[in-house]
Amino acid sequence: MSGALVALFSLCAGVLVANLYYAQPIIELIAPAVGLSAQSASVIVSLTQIGYAVGLFFLVPLADLLENRRLLMISGAAAAISLVGAATSSQPGLFLLVSLLLGLSSVSVQILIPLAAHLAPEALRGRTVGTIMGGLLSGILLSRPLSSMLAQYFGWRAVFYTAAAMTLATVAIIATTLPRRVPEHRATYASLLSSLWHLFTRYAVLRQRSLYQALLFAAFSLFWTAAPLELARHYGLSQSQIGIFALVGALGAVAAPIAGRLADAGRTHIASYVAMIAAALSFMPGLVGGTGGLYLLALTGIVLDFAVQMNMVLGQREIYALDAASRARLNALYMTAIFAGGAVGSALASALYTHFGWSGIVATGSGLALVSFVALVLASRR
Repeated sequence: MSGALVALFSLCAGVLVANLYYAQPIIELIAPAVGLSAQSASVIVSLTQIGYAVGLFFLVPLADLLENRRLLMISGAAAAISLVGAATSSQPGLFLLVSLLLGLSSVSVQILIPLAAHLAPEALRGRTVGTIMGGLLSGILLSRPLSSMLAQYFGWRAVFYTAAAMTLATVAIIATTLPRRVPEHRATYASLLSSLWHLFTRYAVLRQRSLYQALLFAAFSLFWTAAPLELARHYGLSQSQIGIFALVGALGAVAAPIAGRLADAGRTHIASYVAMIAAALSFMPGLVGGTGGLYLLALTGIVLDFAVQMNMVLGQREIYALDAASRARLNALYMTAIFAGGAVGSALASALYTHFGWSGIVATGSGLALVSFVALVLASRR
């Protein structure tokens, strides 16, 4: 893995994963345009994450069986088609179906990361994965401000047309520059899927890391789905201002390379404790109202993003070390659990905010992070 190739992997990861999050800050614009109620608006985000979780489980394992670059190209092209479908939808059922398909086809990024882990030497694997995760997380966090600003000036449909063009450009880059990798594993698709249960029951580290990160990602998705509602209704921010607010979360992306270095240095355990405690405490400043409350809400976004991204990379570094021949399947199980947690967090956001206000978001988000911390403590004692 040359420095240029790592940078290229990071760029592709950021563009591909951003497709999952463009709708998040503009659901209040999309919902009335396609005939959805305000209370069910967050279902858009939730269905995309459910589709992603399904794709992780059923499609990503194919990276242990089929040539990786071709898989990346096919899934990337499917994501671009889904984005165009979202841009042209005007019915609620059709838009929700396209949202599900968009999540399903966006799993290419989770084929890209195990490929990088396979190409990187053992001593630098955590650093390489951490750097690429930094690109991926930058894509997640920058997708929100880009979406908000495009929606304010050109309408929400322009967001999806732009994303489709960026995705097609990324597919072209993958086709011309990424190395081919044909896995040595030989099996049928059915046996590949059945092996997932064997891997899940065999490795306690995989089960533990999946639980920790699923809980933290549920808190993460809860915050970033509810934050635009709070910023618009309580603070009166416009879409472009919400986009600027979302930029602060991008600072949390620096956690990924830091986590990779800590993992390579054998500091995974203590870094995990720090990440979970930081995630639980990050929600507390959001209880302060007034003008100062807006800045403290931004602080929540920065600290929460930092904590969640750090713990994710720490977990990846641990599970990739379990079995080199099964990295795509291990990653599929890990990420399926994470995005299932994220889908739950997103689905709860609108209802919690409607019935309990921002205090309900704070209590639930902190509670999820605390459960993750307790699970780590119990596992450590065992």
